[in-house]
Order: sequence, then structure tokens, then C-alpha cells
Amino acid sequence: MKRLLTLFSGLCLGLSVMAQGWKANYDGVMLQGFYWDSFQDTKWTNLTQQAKELSEYFSLVWLPQSAKARADKSMGYDDYYWFTNYNSSFGTETELLNLIQTFKANGIGAIADVVINHRATNVNWFDFPTEVYNGTTYAMSSTDVARNDDKGKALTAATAQGVQLAANNDSGEDWDGMRDLDHNSLNVQTTVKAYLKMLKEKFGYAGFRYDMVKGYAGKFTAMYNTDVQPEFSVGEYFDGDINKVRAWIDATKTNGVPTSAAFDFPIRYKVRDAVNNGNWNALDQEGLAKETDYKRYAVTFVENHDTEDRGGNSKHDPIRKDTLAANAYILAMPGTPSIFLKHWMACKADIKNMILARKMMGITNTSAATKYGSGADYYAFTTTGNNGKMLTVVGPAKTYNSTARWVKLMGGKNWAYYVDKNEKELVWASLPSGTYEGEQKAVLTLISNNANAKMVYTTDGAEPTTNSPQAANGQSVAIPVGETVLKVGMVVDGVVKNVVTRHYQVSNFQPYTIKVYVNADEADATWSTAQMTATNPTINFWVWGGSHKTVKGEWPGDAVTTTEEAEGKKWFVQTYDILNSNDGVNFVFNVGDKKSQTVDIENVKETSFIKISSDKDGTKYRVNVVPAGIEAVVSVPTKATDPYYYTLSGQRLMKPTQRGIYIHNGKKIMIK
Repeated sequence: MKRLLTLFSGLCLGLSVMAQGWKANYDGVMLQGFYWDSFQDTKWTNLTQQAKELSEYFSLVWLPQSAKARADKSMGYDDYYWFTNYNSSFGTETELLNLIQTFKANGIGAIADVVINHRATNVNWFDFPTEVYNGTTYAMSSTDVARNDDKGKALTAATAQGVQLAANNDSGEDWDGMRDLDHNSLNVQTTVKAYLKMLKEKFGYAGFRYDMVKGYAGKFTAMYNTDVQPEFSVGEYFDGDINKVRAWIDATKTNGVPTSAAFDFPIRYKVRDAVNNGNWNALDQEGLAKETDYKRYAVTFVENHDTEDRGGNSKHDPIRKDTLAANAYILAMPGTPSIFLKHWMACKADIKNMILARKMMGITNTSAATKYGSGADYYAFTTTGNNGKMLTVVGPAKTYNSTARWVKLMGGKNWAYYVDKNEKELVWASLPSGTYEGEQKAVLTLISNNANAKMVYTTDGAEPTTNSPQAANGQSVAIPVGETVLKVGMVVDGVVKNVVTRHYQVSNFQPYTIKVYVNADEADATWSTAQMTATNPTINFWVWGGSHKTVKGEWPGDAVTTTEEAEGKKWFVQTYDILNSNDGVNFVFNVGDKKSQTVDIENVKETSFIKISSDKDGTKYRVNVVPAGIEAVVSVPTKATDPYYYTLSGQRLMKPTQRGIYIHNGKKIMIK
């Protein structure tokens, strides 16, 4: 009997460990693989093609709700089918299964977006679909709807139809939109458990992102996770109050252990305040990732589909500037960082390097972060990873590059990573692996307190030896057109160690033309002469950067009166030639005086629509920059033949192997 009890106890312990929500000492980074209305960029086939590249940087990819929703075009939050129809706005069930299997083969776990707070109905208030899966029928009815749903409107509808609602009120916050489910209902619990098991077992999802967990008690997340045993679980407790988010994590405990992580909204709001208001001291405030008992369960982020600026009246709560500095902050912090797809697509090389630095230093979700210094214009902290200590500085004011201790690893506008050379020996190549246009260069950095240490490298994929070419600290190595495998190592006492490897595919650059559209109709009266309602509308373009400069050569720049119709309205428009891979255009717009100038818009390389708003960043007007669709971005190159193919979402490929519609040499073509 004693042996049986011991075995049973061990079995229970095993289940508890599996249900602990998020692994300890976890070094993975997650990609949010969608944004609002990302129907092209998030197509299952599109993501499948990127699996190999993504796997070098991300261990998890969070996918949108993947079943057919009520609306024909939907992000899935009006979830309707759970078991039987997986032909969604992102692709077919077969394509989804292939995506998740391809991810798994490349070491990526797929995270399902699980919407169980509410559920859509078809025509009337309570007609949920009846579905059969593995021989079992799953059906919900009015008695599965929380009694106080929609602030009593559901009860009114039920009375009118002569049906009953659940006896229980909602166990969380009410949401006026769809039917809030009563998670005290045994039928709801049975159906949810079966649904989650199907996502895990049939589709192969590694874990769940629970939507809108404010809407039902945390104990139900504990119930579902304990039953289904996902590898990963994270809840969207949409609140900046750290006490409330902590309380939700605690509410998911089984046997005293949390079964779910939570998105670190408290830190997200501190990052927003720091960068939007130019007060970097705001980062010296609370967050899950800063707390010893909760950082393991902190999924940090700086933007998502709910906070991004969607344009029009959907401004939401975006990070308005210093996006890279914001990402540099969370990628150096404990917790598990979640990177927004738009940021990944726009700033891929920088974010790749940030992730590589995190992995190289062995930073995990339970690493220690310690404040190093701060002020209104900077915040600095150290993170102690499994492989050493890294110093992160964000904000414009402070640098540690001249100290005897810290050596700069990389950096950009308002952010930098440093390594303690007395603690860690390493080499670094500044250009991350990837596909590039035009000859590139990789700057090599040696970090060591050994005066006799040297760097050696190869560009043919061979392992460096003591006889390989040497590189001085800070030396650039040319990466020519073609395929190159760069390997860089450190030589100490006749031994080569700490070798890093980069893979490059470089093609000839094809010059192209972009258009920049500008509209000030949403700005205040200061911009009245630049609004399309003016008698003779005009605006000034102050331009610099790359091969571009203002023709006039002095402030306020060139007056532009040319307009075009696009996206259903009139815009000022100018064209620019992008002549090489490093070319880009920087802008400031004004109406002829410094009082009206916008913030800087930097490194524009594709056709874009720029709206000037009435909001200000200090004395300068903010802007909203929206890259155009593929039809506008891809212009006829100056050379007769463009070797690239472009997906309808703008991804550039060599000749694709997947079936589909592509843009090639300025025309739509079908590859069968």
C-alpha cells in the first residue's frame, strides 16, 4: 500500500509540474504572428514559408483564433465554430495543419488564441452551432449563457423567446457584444475541455493564449489547464494594475502553483509612458517581470493588435516612437518577450540582433535585472543571464561605451546593449543571418580583457583556425553578392573558441521608385493652408538622408502643390528613387515656419501614406505613417528584369515553390 501511495503521489506531482503554466528558466521568445486585419501577412501559407527563418529567433508563434468565425472576414474574436470548420480568414484547415507541423519540425511551438469568454451566435441571441467531433455531439443553449449577459439584454431576449438563461451571473466582467458563457455550467466546462484537447491533440498546438480572461474567474483557467495540460498558457488580463494581474495569476493556481502566465500589461504601460512622453524614469516602476515570484509568469510586450494604431477612429493606445528602444528594453528583461509582427517586419535586422544577444547572454524568464542608473532622459539596468551580464541603456542621454568595464555590443537610436568585458569573452558580427540586397558588411567586435586575444574569421563556412585571416576589433568584413557563411572566433593562447556563425544570401540590388503621400486634413487650424479644403493647398517637404536632399537647400524646404487621389482622398505626393540597400528618405513637414513642423519621419524606403495629426510630441506634431499595399510598393525597377517575386502582403522571395498569386516584374502571375 505504501508503494502504491508513493506512486500515486509521484503521478500527481508530475501532473502539477506539467500544469505550471510557463517553464522556469525559459529562454524562448514569442512572435505575435498577426496584427489587426493581417489577412495577407498572417496567411497560413505565408507563415509556413517563413518557418526556417523564424525558428532561428522564435521558440513560439502566437496565431490568431484559427476556426471559421461568424463574419466572412474576421480576426476570430466573433468565434462561432469550435470543432468542425477550420477554413478561416487565414486559410484552410489543411494549410493550418501543415503550418503547425512545419513549425514543430523547425522547433517552433504554435500558441492558439482561445476565445471562450464569449461565443457568437448566428441569427438570434442563442443559436449556437451544434457540432459533432469524434462521435460526440457538442451543443450549447441559452442555459449556458450568464444570467446578466449584456447588462440584462440577454435576459430580456430570453424572456421574449420563452427560454431560460443560466442560474448564475457572469463570474467576471460582462462584455456587451456576444453571449458571455457561464463557466459554472457543466456543459460549458465539458465543451471547453474537449475543444482545448482537440486544439492540442488534432492540430498540435503547444499552448494557449486565453482571450479576455477578465470575463470569467481565474479558477476556470486552472480547471482547463489542469485537465488539458498545455505546455504554455498565457492570459490576456487587460489591465495596468499589477495587483489585479498578480491576483489573476494566483487565481489560476492548482495545488498552490500557477497554471498560467499573463501578459505584462503593467510593464507595457510603463514603456508607453517612457517613450511617448520622453520620461525614461517611468521604466523604474513596477511590472511582473521585475518581481521575483512573478517574472516566470510574465509575458512582456510593447504592442499588440489591441493597442496598435489602426488608423481612422481606431487610435487605441500605440507606442508612437522609439519602437526599437521599447523592444530593446523587453528583450533584455526577465519574462518571456512577445514581439509584434509589424515590428518584426519593419525592423527585422535590429530585432534579430537583440534576440541573438539575449540568447548569447543566456537571459531567461527568471534572470535577475538590476537598475544601474536612471534619469528623465535615460534608464539603465543590468541583466544577469546564464552566460554573463549585459547592460541595457535606453533613452537619448547616457552612454557607457568609454568605460573600462562595458563594451558596446550594438545599438541604435535611444538604445544600446553592452557587455562586461571583465566577466565575458565573446565575438560578435553585427549583420544577422538573412536575405539581403546589394553587397553588405558585417562589423566584427571582440570583447575580452585579455590584451593578447585576437579575432579570426572565414567566409566559406569553414571552421576558423589560428591560421585564418585576422580581424581588428571594429573591422568590417564585406559580404558579397551570393551565398556566404561567415564564421568568427576568438584566439586565446593558441586556441580558437566562442565561434559565431552567420548565413547570408545576398542578391543584386534593383533600384526602384517610391511615392510619399501626405495629408494634413486631420491636423489643427495651424495646418489650414496644407489641408485639401484650402483654396491653393501647399505643404513643405524638408528632406535629407541617403541620396536625397531638399532642392531649396534651406528651411522650410520645398513647397509641394502636386496632389493625387489615393485611398479615397487627395494627398500631396512626391516620388523618390531608392538607389541602394542603404538608401532611405527622412522627412519633416511644415507650412513654412518652425511652429508647424512635424516630428522626424526616418528611413522611409517604400511607398507610404503619412497623416499629420493634431497631437503633439512636445512642440512637434505627430504623424501616422502607413506603408502602402504591395500594388503601390512594388514599382517597375530601373532594370528590365526583377529577379524577385512578391507575395500580396509584400514579402519578397526568390522564385517561390508554393502555389499562389505573386507580383513579378510589375504584373500579377499565378504559380501552380
